[in-house]
Amino acid sequence: MWMSMLARTLLLPPLNLLLLIAAGFLLWRLRAPIGHIGRGMVAAGVALLTLICMPAVADLMVRPLEQRYPVLSAEAARQAQAIVVLAAGSLDQAPEYEGRDQPDYVALARLRYAARLQHQTGLPVLVSGGNAREETPEQNKAQAMAEALREDFRTPVRWIEGGSENTEQNALLCAALLRADGVQRVLLVTDAMHMPRAMLAFAQAGLVPTAAPTAFFGLPRWRWPALLPSAEGLRRSWYASYEWLGLGWYRLRAGQAMRPPTP
Repeated sequence: MWMSMLARTLLLPPLNLLLLIAAGFLLWRLRAPIGHIGRGMVAAGVALLTLICMPAVADLMVRPLEQRYPVLSAEAARQAQAIVVLAAGSLDQAPEYEGRDQPDYVALARLRYAARLQHQTGLPVLVSGGNAREETPEQNKAQAMAEALREDFRTPVRWIEGGSENTEQNALLCAALLRADGVQRVLLVTDAMHMPRAMLAFAQAGLVPTAAPTAFFGLPRWRWPALLPSAEGLRRSWYASYEWLGLGWYRLRAGQAMRPPTP
């Protein structure tokens, strides 16, 4: 687990670009042509870091992911047997919640939409996500999500899958739970950027997922402030880069071009 986290951190911005800049500085003082290469590396690293901090540039990576699956239609929702909502991050030991771990704002966006769908359709809900801390193994992400749905969104939860640590495991463990109750067709709730990878994983696990995307981060239209570097621009670039890297890893493991399920 820690190896994959380390590899992911090294491959994603901003650390990959900071390492490029640092390597460039080390080569800078050497004789030509190595010194010229070092200066070029520094310039390239600074330029790329500036670009990916621009929301307008981040949007170029975000939109192709988010446009793969449209907003869920009422007709598509009627074909499902259950709602599956995937975990995101967590706020560890939240003091205002008696020190219990809580879903972060990304997870809450997914939970809010899952609650909306449950109220509209009456379908049973499955929450999925593990990643519990060693000192509190009972406080996994799924437990915190179920608590938020029941107490804050007045939404019942039928299944809690608290053993998964990534999207692939989400799909496999959810499929096992749902098959036991004869469920195959599900509404899959996650971020629009995460949806292509999640749909692929759930289809490969043998379920019939229908995309129910939420949290669209693409810009509705560009304005000049979108050209100014910002922390939010960097965050969106990081998230999109993470999803593209994940899709590439799925392709490598499958040994063939990916064909996500038809929306």
